[in-house]
Amino acid sequence: MLQFYFHPSPNPLKAALLLEELQTPFELVAVDTFKGEQHLPSFLKISPNAKVPAIVDDGVAVFDSHAILMHLATKHGKFIPAEPRARAEMLSWLLFIATGLSPFSGQAVHFLHHSPEPVPYARNRYLKEIERHYRVLDARLATTKYLAGDEYSIADMALWGWANFAGYIFGEKGLSEYPNVKRLVEEVAARPAAARALALKEQLTLKAEFDEETRRALFPQNV
Repeated sequence: MLQFYFHPSPNPLKAALLLEELQTPFELVAVDTFKGEQHLPSFLKISPNAKVPAIVDDGVAVFDSHAILMHLATKHGKFIPAEPRARAEMLSWLLFIATGLSPFSGQAVHFLHHSPEPVPYARNRYLKEIERHYRVLDARLATTKYLAGDEYSIADMALWGWANFAGYIFGEKGLSEYPNVKRLVEEVAARPAAARALALKEQLTLKAEFDEETRRALFPQNV
């Protein structure tokens, strides 16, 4: 059975959504990142970057949320468009999220919520880049139902992972300035698979307190 190494944060939830959409059996393995379990030698053998998510599928380790999306969708032949143009568009938007929206969102969260002292330049830099990325996505979704066109795909799942937590960056306004993104995120969130993905955390007992131990575990280079 596939092992799914998980913590209920945006990137792991992308992979969780696909696993639930595929309805493929998996063993849920907690990685308590607040306790530093991502740095354990046993986990580093699976995910050398010390990040979740990761999977072991038929003895093959795959790390990085977007690599997992591509691996599983390709293996199962689902959620990747078969038509060449739509497939190319899906890949473009998937990697736009992988190389832009996802890492910039992570940096925005860090400097808005976890930096030991305010760094106005960094906050402005990452927040403005996030806003720019959402404007690009919103313009795309003004002309298409899904990022790849008419077909729900892993690109939409990748977007949902971070966009579902947009309030953590934008506050109460959330995605209100990006109505087309908001429309898609709400549609994905209404899918039964998304509800099951979000419910996975209920199966786990994880540390919730963000204390000095957690700061050292998540940001060891800054300690």
